[in-house]
Amino acid sequence: MTVEIGKIGIWSGAFDAHPTSEVQAACRQVEEMGYSTVWVPEAVGRDPFVAAATMLGATENLKIATGIANIYARDPMTMAACQKTLAEAYPDRFLLGIGVSHHHLVQHLRKHDYSKPYSYMRNYLDSMDSAMFMATGPTGDPGRVLAALGPKMLELAAERASGAHPYLTTPEHTERARKIMGDEALLAPEQMVVLETDPETARGIARTMLTVYLRAPNYMRNLKTLGFDDSDWEDPSSASDRLVDSIVAWGDAEQIAARVNEHYEAGADHVCIQVLRADMELPVDEWRTLAGLLT
Repeated sequence: MTVEIGKIGIWSGAFDAHPTSEVQAACRQVEEMGYSTVWVPEAVGRDPFVAAATMLGATENLKIATGIANIYARDPMTMAACQKTLAEAYPDRFLLGIGVSHHHLVQHLRKHDYSKPYSYMRNYLDSMDSAMFMATGPTGDPGRVLAALGPKMLELAAERASGAHPYLTTPEHTERARKIMGDEALLAPEQMVVLETDPETARGIARTMLTVYLRAPNYMRNLKTLGFDDSDWEDPSSASDRLVDSIVAWGDAEQIAARVNEHYEAGADHVCIQVLRADMELPVDEWRTLAGLLT
């Protein structure tokens, strides 16, 4: 893998709520702050490859990673072409992250069959690797990471990709993932954070975000393997304190940095922080505050 994404990055779902020009300006600030990588998600908003291109074009050295591009949104040949096009245009600055997404996004919104996501991913990787591409491509292997939570997908990430990008997890999961994948695979977990010291306010912001995810079977199954149960999300809008505190790091900058360090100690190579706010404003001030301890 030719892309060096560094140790700390930013993951944000707030970019889609702002004009591209504002996102580009924010990326320039992020680069100046010392963050190495920005992760771009895909759900029902902007195309992640077009978004990545606008960010890469607006910055000098910032790396952009998709976290993640949905494999049901485009066929393997198109996915491979997107990766190679960006990796050639911006050498050593683009990392492809792909994943199976979720049942409600794939089956209900996209009208695809989600019955065997793991098998679909294996076959998809085979097709990507054999896809025809009759254009000038990157000079080296730009690498790829898989969204992975469970043992089978983590093993696949180590075998068929450069590593894994787990989402909505804990340092305990990071430790488990490292043991499953071995020492060589890249491990880049996402970590939600709230820069707020008041417990009620911080947990309120965290719960609003978690409500979106605590209806997704993929995440709930993984959380159960980490010691949580249905009582922690009986009402997704009022998740238990222990779940909130385990998934979302909140407090001052030092407390958030301590959680990030727990991931490093557990085996993470890179951690991408997702700053949560009570609104959809880009958390530029929070990124700047945290940069002093994280970059």
